[in-house]
Amino acid sequence: MALSNAITPPTETQDDVARPDGRVAASIWRRRGQNLALALALPLGLAIGWEAAVAYGLFAGRLMPPPSRIIAAFQDLALYGDLWLHVWATLWRVLVGFGFGAIAGMALGAISGASGLMRNLLDPTLQALRSVPSIAWVPLFILWFGIFETSKVVLIAVGVFFPVYLGVAQGILSVDRKLVEVGRAFRLSRIAMARRILLPAILPETLTALRSGLGLGFMFVVAAEFMGASEGLGYLLVDGQQMGLTDQIVAAIIAFALLGKAADWVLVTLTSPLVRWQDTVRERL
Repeated sequence: MALSNAITPPTETQDDVARPDGRVAASIWRRRGQNLALALALPLGLAIGWEAAVAYGLFAGRLMPPPSRIIAAFQDLALYGDLWLHVWATLWRVLVGFGFGAIAGMALGAISGASGLMRNLLDPTLQALRSVPSIAWVPLFILWFGIFETSKVVLIAVGVFFPVYLGVAQGILSVDRKLVEVGRAFRLSRIAMARRILLPAILPETLTALRSGLGLGFMFVVAAEFMGASEGLGYLLVDGQQMGLTDQIVAAIIAFALLGKAADWVLVTLTSPLVRWQDTVRERL
């Protein structure tokens, strides 16, 4: 059974393997369609209920704009080209900040996890800095880097850094000692030990930390775009507040949710082959 599980493709169940190829593909697509329908059921239900509540006067349409007005706001922003400009500006900042923060977090996390001396030197200070709110960095970064892109990217990188650092360091520290002893029994070199034992052992926690860091990157970009930005979804939030455009504010929030979900899906899709060897109980899509 263990060998069968190991050689079964990750998108198929044991029942699918027993079926002809055409039925396997149909079963996979049917299951994906069911999952998509379940994922859309809650937001669609909330949207319909929201629209009905405003239509029947249960909520004020000015302060709680119905989905029809939010869709109209999306259409207006897309028609004049502003929506894609703001989406691209936010996405670019998050991706660049995520790249720098993730690289720094993995590097220092690996150093801290692998060396007790470096852990005692680095970890107390980094754990203290992790508790600093994102807004507290804004005045300092403005003085250091100005109000342009550098300060925004650095702020996002700081937000990404801490969960990645913590995940990598904790992943190394939580490696089963028996695995290391097996590697030593086979007289593996340090490089072979890291490649064949440590790296596969810490990959799941590292990938989870990267997802957490990406999510925090989208949270920090809002604070970053409050720093004198003239474009970005965070700017749309501030502009909507100043102009009293609640439909624009909600549209920007929904755009953040969709963009964050899409970025998380891309990250999971790109990194899932790295942990395909895991034999877990979760249903694979």
